[in-house]
Amino acid sequence: MVIDKIKKVNKQEKIVKNEKASDRMIGKWVKCDNCKEILYKEEVHNNLSVCPICGKHFRLSARRRIKQIADEGTFQEIGSEILTKDPLHFEGYLKKVEALKEKTKIEEAVKCGICKINGEDAILAVMDGNFMMGSMGSAVGERITLAIETSIEKRLPLIIFCVSGGARMQEGIVSLMQMAKTSAALAKHNEAGLLYISVLTDPTTGGVTASFASLGDIILAEPDSLIGFAGPRVIEQTIRQQLPEGFEKSEFLLEHGFIDKIVERKDMKNVLYQLIKLHKN
Repeated sequence: MVIDKIKKVNKQEKIVKNEKASDRMIGKWVKCDNCKEILYKEEVHNNLSVCPICGKHFRLSARRRIKQIADEGTFQEIGSEILTKDPLHFEGYLKKVEALKEKTKIEEAVKCGICKINGEDAILAVMDGNFMMGSMGSAVGERITLAIETSIEKRLPLIIFCVSGGARMQEGIVSLMQMAKTSAALAKHNEAGLLYISVLTDPTTGGVTASFASLGDIILAEPDSLIGFAGPRVIEQTIRQQLPEGFEKSEFLLEHGFIDKIVERKDMKNVLYQLIKLHKN
């Protein structure tokens, strides 16, 4: 009987310990999808949200991206008053948007502003996949267009960090029209002889890829990023052929001339600075 009681106490203590460990795992640890290692979240954040074991680049919020790229205290947001509309009166759409705002503390899927990068002035637009997977609706298109127009007005280089799951279906044709609007604005930007650097991150797909993401004078990408229009599975089912290994990954696209350079996150700010300096005059 005594032995049974001891076993019971030890079992209860083990359960409590496991529960506490589980709680800690939820709040303070993260699992790398690539190497499957369990990583201390703070260590990952301090490493620019890159896995210290295998180099996997985790997806970033717009806030963290801006903090990494813009000089401290220099980012001045523009277009924050441009918010999601419901042109098609799609049932439940605005409720979903409001719930996302409350959960993520993000107003839209892109944040734009004027900043300095190692002392050099630039217009910076950063998409955020945490808000409806970075999908492009009328507000996103208008914010991007405003960033382009501000770049023309102030004659500053334009940098857009792209991440997107495509067009926002709740806005139908209005969402698709943003492809033409942003592309037309970039045509004026090109006529003005200004520099536009597009940075493709994981994932960049759909209408964003088919418009402003692919129109950069220089197109950079982060390692192992999914970049394309439709996903590999959809393409395989459509053409009924086996796709090459690594199809639509940034390394494959670099090899086939779609992008100009793959840049690791730790080098991104300096590479952007060097490109701005090179094209300044």
